[in-house]
Amino acid sequence: MRLPKAALLLERQPGLASVVCLLLVCVLIFSFCAPSFLSLANFLTILRQNAGSFISAAAMTLVITTGGIDLSIGAVAAFSGIAMAVLATFWHLPSVLALAGALLAGTVAGTTNGLLITRIGMAPFIVTLATMSVFRGLSLLIAQGYSLPLPENAPLLEWPGRGWIGPFPVPAVIMLGCVAAAGITLHCTRFGRYVTGIGSNQEGVRRTGVNVRRVSLTVYALSGLAAALSGILMTGRLGSASSNIGVGFELDVIAAVVLGGTSLAGGYGSVIGSALGILTLACLKNGLILAHVSPFLTQILTGLITIGAIWINMTLKGRVIFGIGKSDHDD
Repeated sequence: MRLPKAALLLERQPGLASVVCLLLVCVLIFSFCAPSFLSLANFLTILRQNAGSFISAAAMTLVITTGGIDLSIGAVAAFSGIAMAVLATFWHLPSVLALAGALLAGTVAGTTNGLLITRIGMAPFIVTLATMSVFRGLSLLIAQGYSLPLPENAPLLEWPGRGWIGPFPVPAVIMLGCVAAAGITLHCTRFGRYVTGIGSNQEGVRRTGVNVRRVSLTVYALSGLAAALSGILMTGRLGSASSNIGVGFELDVIAAVVLGGTSLAGGYGSVIGSALGILTLACLKNGLILAHVSPFLTQILTGLITIGAIWINMTLKGRVIFGIGKSDHDD
């Protein structure tokens, strides 16, 4: 019997199907509750404000697919923004060097996580939980708890977060490029196959001659680089660097990645699913604000809906849907 397209999507990608359904439900409900929700201007605002989350979610998909996790990305984003502001404001370096310094700071932070995990053998959860505290503390120590304004004569530092290319916001353009690059890397390259293989059978991949440590180290370095880019976008949008940037950032990103169907146990990841997860959470928060729901209630509703969505996602993977059994893709 020929199955409808929706059933085929549930068969092959149950996680992706569930997040698409949730996104459509959010769009439908908020279109009635808040007339301004379904407008191009609001859609671009959602992309601009959440560009950093999209970028970090794309990198986090690689990390989680290997069976790891990175809890330090919010602190690394703040640390990179502080580094950029210090280099530009106090060291008076050109904007290009300040941007490069921020990206380098994030990459070094991610590489440090990777070295502790791959060389010393510490658990990713413990390592990144500890380094989250270290990088947040370094940011507070350097800034002394204050916000560091970016120089007024350096518009290039604010351009990644505030600029426009024609009718499109620069953060959205950068985000699209990063998500596309991560998707191609994970799904179309040999490196991506190694990443997936490490998550499902690390010893088997190692016995084929793959340098598992190097691949895992590269994944954490990329996560740090993505966090730094997220920090640059957030700092540029605010016009100043703050040690409080990115508080709770990592939890939103991880929730979106899991919501998009990536397995926390490793071995399977979907960059498109993660991007849809971020878009769904962003639409949910934006719609609740436009519907004039209390901001305190917004956080509660967002958390409860996220839990419900992830539960539905997990249920779809283990149940028979439209007469179709569990998919091998999700094992």
